[in-house]
Amino acid sequence: MSLPPFLSDATKGYLYVTIAAVAWASSGTAGKGLFDAGMTPADLVQVRLTLASLLLACGFGIFDPGLFRIRLRDLSYFLFLGGVVMALVQLTYFYAISKIQVVAAILLQYLSPILVAAFSILFWKERLTPAKVGALILALAGCYFVVGGYNLQLLRMNEMGVLGGLASAISYAAYALLGERAMHRYSPWTVVFYAMFFAAVTFHFIHSPFAYVGADYTLSQWAWILYIVLIGTIVPFNLYFHGINYIRSTRAMITATLEPISAGVLAYLFLGENLEILQILGIGMVVIAIALLQLDRERQQLAPHSIRVTREAGRTTR
Repeated sequence: MSLPPFLSDATKGYLYVTIAAVAWASSGTAGKGLFDAGMTPADLVQVRLTLASLLLACGFGIFDPGLFRIRLRDLSYFLFLGGVVMALVQLTYFYAISKIQVVAAILLQYLSPILVAAFSILFWKERLTPAKVGALILALAGCYFVVGGYNLQLLRMNEMGVLGGLASAISYAAYALLGERAMHRYSPWTVVFYAMFFAAVTFHFIHSPFAYVGADYTLSQWAWILYIVLIGTIVPFNLYFHGINYIRSTRAMITATLEPISAGVLAYLFLGENLEILQILGIGMVVIAIALLQLDRERQQLAPHSIRVTREAGRTTR
């Protein structure tokens, strides 16, 4: 996708990331619709990873076969990154969406930068700044409101979904930390492909192999599955990678927080999901927390002799 040449580089970057965020959000809403129609999270994850891997492989073969190349000694690393971590990210993410509101599930996964920051402070001796403290407090308080912690009845109804969302955030943070290593050696597309490919292999072992082949899906369901694969997976990856070529990854991450906001709007329009005032307040608190964290990270990156920890790999898991 190309934008008009008269736009500034910064404008192009923000537009690319914004469109990517909305596309990712729409995949969550589409997935919820499929779950309401009877599909299970494991069914959707298996077919999504399989078709996305096949389409990426075709794209590599046509446009850049070099993207397939990885070092033999890194094979076990990609097996773990994809076959374990990516598989967990995908399953817990869609499981949470199947159990709770789409926006709440997505927002819980957005805790991952907060978890990465906490890990960096505890184990990598990254400096604890007032901005990080404020971000941690805001994020925790915001998630308390988003999942309905103020309403015990609502929280009990969502218990399994909330646990799934928290597991999604933890596995997403693990992917960010592990994926950062691969991003130093390989193209983001190579990392995404092998992570998805090996995750797909995992789902053909733990779930009914090729379950989608004999599934009695309607034409409409297949159309939504293809939508999730193309518009909710491959297209937003492409747009996001384009975006960070024009703007800093920290600014891209802040802009990408439009995803849960977009998910809330789309879920309201197409699924009839309503948010209470305190849940909307919680969304705002988490978005502000992520913005604080990313701006603090940017400030430290620009400061001389600062410890730099890259976390943009975490955005390659959707």
